Amino acid sequence: MGLKKEITIYTDGACQGNPGPGGWAAILSWDGHVKEISGYAPQTTNNRMELQAAIEALRLIKKKTIPIRIVTDSKYLQEAFTKNWIHNWVRNGWKTASKAPVKNQDLWQDLVLLSSTLPVSWHWTQGHASDAMNNRCDELARLQIEKHHARR
Repeated sequence: MGLKKEITIYTDGACQGNPGPGGWAAILSWDGHVKEISGYAPQTTNNRMELQAAIEALRLIKKKTIPIRIVTDSKYLQEAFTKNWIHNWVRNGWKTASKAPVKNQDLWQDLVLLSSTLPVSWHWTQGHASDAMNNRCDELARLQIEKHHARR
């Protein structure tokens, strides 16, 4: 039996304070290979780190035709795509239903551009629960915060 021909990406973001120092992480797996990536921002929000994790993971995708399954514990991220918030924001000039500017518009625009050329599906998992890959992403994101805060 062959390996599943789908790229699975787990993402997570963490923040110490909100706003505060933050970390993001993603784990990409495909065809028996696993790659962990993570990064840091000195002053950010949890939502920005959630978005950054997905952006950085999608930037690594070379094969544009393989289905991509993104698993996140952020309903903010998952529902933006599955409940068509993105479509509405774009149609309304990056304004919410209440006519307020969409928060994190810069990152949303990057994510829309990246995901528009890829076969991406968005899935939610309970954070801080029994999903080992989600827990590992959380650990990697928090390690980025600890690593960079130790330098201060």
